[in-house]
Amino acid sequence: MNTAFDGMTTDEQIGLVQDLWDRIAERPENVVVSETWRQELARRAAEYDANPDIVIPWEQVRDEIRARLGYEG
Repeated sequence: MNTAFDGMTTDEQIGLVQDLWDRIAERPENVVVSETWRQELARRAAEYDANPDIVIPWEQVRDEIRARLGYEG
C-alpha cells in the first residue's frame, strides 16, 4: 500500500510521529495502561526509591548512543 506517509522524507515521518505522540500526550486520560504495566511501573518506582543513585541521566544515555552510532550532530 502506497500512502502519503511513504512519500515523506524520514525527517518528515519522524516529525509526524512526534506530532501524533504530542497529541496523544495532551489527553492522558484516553491512554489505557494495562495492570501488567502498572505493576511494572510501580516496581521500577520502588526500585528507584530504594536506590536513587542507580539512575543514569538522559543526557549520558543520549551521548553514549550517539557515540556508538558515530553521530556528530
